[in-house]
Amino acid sequence: GRQDLSFSQLKIYYEESGHTLGKAFAKNLELLTEDGAFNYADYLLADKNNTSIKVAKYSGKTRTDLIESNEYGHECLVKATKQVIDKIAVENRTNTKITAKERQQANLWNPIALREAIINAFVHNDYTNEITPKFEIFADRIEITSAGGLPEGLSKQEFFEGFSVPRNKELMRIFKDLELVEQLGSGIPRILEHYGKESFGFSDNFLRMTFAAKETTVEEGGQIGGVMGGQKGGAIGGVIGGVIDTTEALTKRQKEVLKLIATNPSITYNEIAEALGINESAVGKHITAIKNKGFLTRQGDTRGYWQINLDKN
Repeated sequence: GRQDLSFSQLKIYYEESGHTLGKAFAKNLELLTEDGAFNYADYLLADKNNTSIKVAKYSGKTRTDLIESNEYGHECLVKATKQVIDKIAVENRTNTKITAKERQQANLWNPIALREAIINAFVHNDYTNEITPKFEIFADRIEITSAGGLPEGLSKQEFFEGFSVPRNKELMRIFKDLELVEQLGSGIPRILEHYGKESFGFSDNFLRMTFAAKETTVEEGGQIGGVMGGQKGGAIGGVIGGVIDTTEALTKRQKEVLKLIATNPSITYNEIAEALGINESAVGKHITAIKNKGFLTRQGDTRGYWQINLDKN
């Protein structure tokens, strides 16, 4: 039952951040109800639970054509949060333009605001009806929707100024301990440094943040160059994302693995596994398949990096 919960994932995150969780950890984190039974926050933080968090991707500007749906959850909420952050970071791929002089790239959305918005959705979501935050990527924008309107008694003005009425105090405390949240109330003002107040939509039961994808117009000789591409085995960058998508020789999952490698040629199996929510042996199988198809070469040993070969089609 619900009272028989284990927290090994959470313990690992605490150890990684230099905190230790002793036997009394549930009590330390105010996770027990009055009678010593676990409460709902624990359930969300346990190694196994029924929460399901979806990241959906649509080909156009509406919800008619779903091209990809990833599900996270059924695990410690911290882990699910990190997986969603990693997945959306991959989707925040770069628009790339090759000019006579160099390759230039820019993100679709501001990475700082995007991360804050994802974390905010997880921490402030109203989980009482088992509704979870949802993340939807469209051709022209990303929408992040969390359950629960403005906390009671908080005006929009106060919300924008960063007054925090945490809906989930225990979650907030844990996210702060693990440095996912820097300080109370810093998230919304930080988002507003990059996006206007009109990006926030409020209703009685939901809060939705909508960030338009940036149309990039980079001047020739712009400052964002393809230096890294040169260092890491040719033009590894946003162009690749498009080319990978159109490659028929690879499965959908193999394309995802290859895109992750494109954004970070020295990525580890573990990081790929975390981002895609699969285990490392599955990652190994995908990489072997991609290598066998000729799309990937390993340069150097453990400290090396991946080189992507896209002239195979």
